[in-house]
Amino acid sequence: MKHFADHLPATPIPAARPGAVAAIPKRLKLGLLIALVVGSMIGSGVFSLPQNMAAGAGAGAVVIGWLITGIGMLMLAFVYQTLAMRKPELDNGIYAYARAGAGDFVGFNSAWGYWVSAWIGNVGYLVIVFGTLGYFVPAFGEGNTRLAIAGASVLLWILHLVILRGVRGAAVLNAVTTFAKIVPLLAFIALAVTAFRSQAFEQDFWGTPKLGSVFAQVKSTMLITVWVFIGIEGASVVSARAEHRQDVGRATLYGFAIVLLLLMAVSLLSPGIVPQAELAAMKNPSMAGVLEKAVGTWGAVMISLGLLVSVGGALLAWTLLAAETLFTPASGGVMPRFLSRENDHGVPANALWVTNGLVQLFLIVTLVSSATYQALISLATSMILVPYLFSAVYAVRIAARGDAYAAADRMRTRDLVVAVLATTYCCWLLYAAGPKYLLLSALLYAPGILLYGWAKREQGARLFKPFEVAILTAIIVLAALAAYLLTSGTLGL
Repeated sequence: MKHFADHLPATPIPAARPGAVAAIPKRLKLGLLIALVVGSMIGSGVFSLPQNMAAGAGAGAVVIGWLITGIGMLMLAFVYQTLAMRKPELDNGIYAYARAGAGDFVGFNSAWGYWVSAWIGNVGYLVIVFGTLGYFVPAFGEGNTRLAIAGASVLLWILHLVILRGVRGAAVLNAVTTFAKIVPLLAFIALAVTAFRSQAFEQDFWGTPKLGSVFAQVKSTMLITVWVFIGIEGASVVSARAEHRQDVGRATLYGFAIVLLLLMAVSLLSPGIVPQAELAAMKNPSMAGVLEKAVGTWGAVMISLGLLVSVGGALLAWTLLAAETLFTPASGGVMPRFLSRENDHGVPANALWVTNGLVQLFLIVTLVSSATYQALISLATSMILVPYLFSAVYAVRIAARGDAYAAADRMRTRDLVVAVLATTYCCWLLYAAGPKYLLLSALLYAPGILLYGWAKREQGARLFKPFEVAILTAIIVLAALAAYLLTSGTLGL
């Protein structure tokens, strides 16, 4: 039976959270690879970037945050470039690198974290869709009212039924969503430049006392900036389809530079139109509110419509990705076999039911806890930090051992330095995430242990190696602490 991806015009799996990647030809030229990287990184995050950044930082701290993120994500981009070149036989991305580097349990946890990040991000998408519609229908509020959750649930299960029947319109959808992402961004930047006021930008440049120290403000920007960059590994995920292997690295770097400039422009032009305090209090998607201040109602309508189309495509792509992220390790024996079963259309139906069932559950949680879009994306980002860290550590191991390099390969030293810097950056991000999101992440990692044990029992294999017991113990202890704090009301979404 064909895999469900074979029913698309070509490989449909998006390489990253914010965008929708579809209709990938058998051989990608450099231009198409760049478009893939840019399209996979730009999605809903940028539309809420002005408020998300202003909520915890002044303009000066935002500039510093972008510098740190730019360097750190560039190192991570180099890591995926290196792994694509040095380990071309590993085409399954984050899961394969972690498993090759540290065994089944670490590979499982990398896939699990990526999967949880994917479907929690989908919850965030649904929240912001109805939060955007709240501009036209106030009853939807910020996307977490009863009416909004009911609408999001209906949309979720319609999408679920469409995917169960297979998806053939991915090429058209990808073209539409890419247009919807780029055009409003370029229009926003052009209009924001004309409305920019240096006096507003310089006001409270280093933040107010309420925001804390500059260091604290910079920390507050980290999860937001990483969220909008998830997808930097896009070209490496489809590296096997590149016409020229060296174009993978070039596309990653060019795409990264384009997206960095776009994101910095959006986040740094906004405080020059709307003061920081007012910007921080804006409803998301805040880009619409900023443009409304600059040019009037039509600007907000344009941004809102662009976001709806963009997120609609991204929801489809990331629902497919979430199901695939369960299907692949299940096929490899590190998740229960029932998750690898496909329906008559080649769709991994069981994985899809599990994924969307949890999306529905968390939609209800957002109603009970009034979780915001920003809280959801922060949690989704913290979940993906561990898989990124595993990839960086594997790159360190490859370069340090040198088994993938020729004896006179001068790039080995550079690759080792880059991998160490990327690993350091990932560790900094874990620190910047703070105890709240790290504990919530541990709580979400814990249930995966049961699935892993289930899969190993099906094979009659030994459950844990000695070094894996340490990881298991840490997850259980942190999850227990998170559960205690959550039930006591100290910790929440």
